[in-house]
Amino acid sequence: MDKLVLGIDIGGTGTAMGIVDRRGTIVVQRTMSTTGHDTVYSFIDALAKEAEILMKHAGREKMGGVGIGAPNANFFTGEIAYAPNLPWEGVIPLAKLVREALHLEVAITNDANAAAIGEMTYGTAKGMKDFILVTLGTGLGSGFVANGQLIYGHDGFAGELGHVIAVRGGRKCGCGRYGCLETYASATGIVRTANEWIEERGMVESLLSKQNNITSASIFEAAQNGDGVALELFDYTGKILGETLADMVAITSPQAIIFFGGLSKAGELLIGPVRKYMEANLLKIYKNKVALLCSALPDADAAILGAAALAW
Repeated sequence: MDKLVLGIDIGGTGTAMGIVDRRGTIVVQRTMSTTGHDTVYSFIDALAKEAEILMKHAGREKMGGVGIGAPNANFFTGEIAYAPNLPWEGVIPLAKLVREALHLEVAITNDANAAAIGEMTYGTAKGMKDFILVTLGTGLGSGFVANGQLIYGHDGFAGELGHVIAVRGGRKCGCGRYGCLETYASATGIVRTANEWIEERGMVESLLSKQNNITSASIFEAAQNGDGVALELFDYTGKILGETLADMVAITSPQAIIFFGGLSKAGELLIGPVRKYMEANLLKIYKNKVALLCSALPDADAAILGAAALAW
C-alpha cells in the first residue's frame, strides 16, 4: 500500500493543507482561516476537523505522518516561538498538540525551510546538494542547504537571511533592529522604497506618483511599461539583495540561489540587477559559478509540498 502524508502550511491569515504522495502529487487539499480562533487550542480543534475530512477521503489507514511549515517553528523542539505574524503569543508546543489531535507522527520547521525542502524534493533544486532558497513575499525568508542537509544550527534558527543587516543604521524592522535585508528586498520593502522616493523627490514623471496605493504588483506593471522610476526601484532593490547574496555565497558556496514568492514573479526585472550586483561583489573564486533560478513549484501548492516533504 502506497503511503501518504499530510502537509500543513500555517500562515498569518490562512492555513493550507493537503494529502501528498511520494511523487509530490497533491491528492486532495483544503484551506481554513488561521485567525478567528480564541486560543491556539480552538485552532487545533478546527485544524483537526479539516484534516480528518481529508484523511477520510484519501484513506486514513494510508497516512504515514504529518509535516508542518509555520513562521518561527523550531525543527528540534517542535515549538513555535514568538511568531509576530501569528495570533498567539509566546512559545506554543505545536507539534505536540497536532500529534495528540491526529494521533500521527509530526515534524515541523519554519515556512522558508519547508519551502527549501520542497524545492530539494520536488522542484528546481532536485539533485542539488548546495543551494540557498530565498522567499520574497511580505518578508524575506530563506533556507540554506549545504552538503545535502538543511542547516538548522544548534538551536534550530539558522539561515535567517531576511535579518542580515544589509544597510547599517537603515530602516526599522519588525524584529526591532535597523537595516534588515527584508525591509528593502521584499514586496513590502520595494513599496517602502517607492513611498520614500515619492516623498523625497515628488517623482511627477512616474506613473507611480499617480497611484494612491502602491503595491509591488503595480511597480512591476509600471516597470513593464517602461516607467523609469519603477525600473530604478528594481535596480535599487536588486543592488541591496545582490550585494548581500555575494556575502552569503562566501559562506556556503552554493550551486544555485533559488527565488520563490510574489516579488520573484518580476523575473529578469529583479533577477537581472541581482545578478549584476552579486557578480560585481563576489570573490573571484566564486564568479560565474552560482546560478540564479526561479522556483518551479506552483505558488498555490509549494507550501503544502514543502511541508509534506518534511514528513517524508
